[in-house]
Amino acid sequence: MAMEDIFNSPVLIKLQAFGQKLGANRFVSALQNSMMSMMSVLMVGAISQIVCSIGGPTMLNLYSTDSAIYQILYTPYNFTTNLIALYLVAILGYLYARNMEVKSPIVTAVQCIACFLVVAAPYTTDANGTAALASSYLGATGMFVSFLVAFVVVQVEHFCTVHKVYIKMPDMVPEALQNSFAGIVPCLFSMVLFVAASAGISAATGGAYTLASGFLAVLSVPVSALVSLPGMFIIVAFGCLLWCFGIHGYFVVSSFLSPALYGQIAENAALVAAGQAAVFAPALLFNCMATVGGSGCTWPLVLMGLRSKSEQIRAVAKVGLVPGWFKINEPVTFGMPIMYNPILSIPYILAPLVNMVWFTIGYMTGIITPLWIPMGGNIPIGLAEYLGSLNPMNAVWCYLAIIPTGIVWYPFFKAYEHQLVKQEQEAEAVEAAKA
Repeated sequence: MAMEDIFNSPVLIKLQAFGQKLGANRFVSALQNSMMSMMSVLMVGAISQIVCSIGGPTMLNLYSTDSAIYQILYTPYNFTTNLIALYLVAILGYLYARNMEVKSPIVTAVQCIACFLVVAAPYTTDANGTAALASSYLGATGMFVSFLVAFVVVQVEHFCTVHKVYIKMPDMVPEALQNSFAGIVPCLFSMVLFVAASAGISAATGGAYTLASGFLAVLSVPVSALVSLPGMFIIVAFGCLLWCFGIHGYFVVSSFLSPALYGQIAENAALVAAGQAAVFAPALLFNCMATVGGSGCTWPLVLMGLRSKSEQIRAVAKVGLVPGWFKINEPVTFGMPIMYNPILSIPYILAPLVNMVWFTIGYMTGIITPLWIPMGGNIPIGLAEYLGSLNPMNAVWCYLAIIPTGIVWYPFFKAYEHQLVKQEQEAEAVEAAKA
């Protein structure tokens, strides 16, 4: 009863309401879906990195990092992961525009790309007069900037749509041409806004900052607090807590943490390419939220459930075993259920925090290697960690993590099992009495 009182406390009820509003927000929803859409591009880039690492100085040493073959093999990475912010601003702009019901989301997506390039990739000219686009903010570093650009462009487009501030063509004109003309005025407004802001910031700071670098400098203060070691524990606990109320906490918090995570992985990739060791940063602990079987580290619960005395737990565990190995734990989350379950919600929040401590120990002692290759979310336990570091011990460490997380789950599993077994026995007694 005490646990139920805590679960229904005013503080948690307010957190639940906040999480529901956050998950239902049109921009956050678009952001979640756009991040998921990046997996194919990221995986192709990861494959390129792995191939280069196996043949390069990291492992077999068949060619150097400045050799022609290495540069060829590294090309997919340069045009996938290294341009992630460019692709993201287009997909995010499209999805957010669709959520906001603007006239033509695809036209808005193109506007987002144009405005993002103005902000993040201005023209530069070298001493020989050769013009090029600056690329510093087209990768993971520019992800936060892409969020800003997509939000502003879609808001401008939405404003113009609502107030009919656009060029309206006759109905007999093809729809594609109508949409294109309708986008001229909103695109002009957005472009002027970003060009003026970029020029203004550069002039005000004597060229020390651009809009992109200035925005990131301002954002670095709260983000650094968020991705500090204490901050990561708080945000992971919050993400798991949202799940307990039926809100996909992983996608909610990953929307804000992904730029910091992928930025750190990109920095580590550059270090490894330069022959140096990857470094640990607290942002890398975010994956601990789902390392052992999905959000809440529920695979130990599944393994224990396979031999449970409760028919319900045993049935759910059988269904959730293979998906859980792929870090897909919706069958367990909905089947046990964990949501709105005071007994199982506590280890669901605590187990990832213990897992974070476990991985922090591994990183600090040098037993495991910090990630430097971005991996997708639904790769089997251990495999993603190995491919992301090319260190077999990372995979071993994931399976060893079942022990500490399992210790967290065990007493709550037994308490819930005892409760269900009692209910099942009572139900059987009632059925027998009817017979």
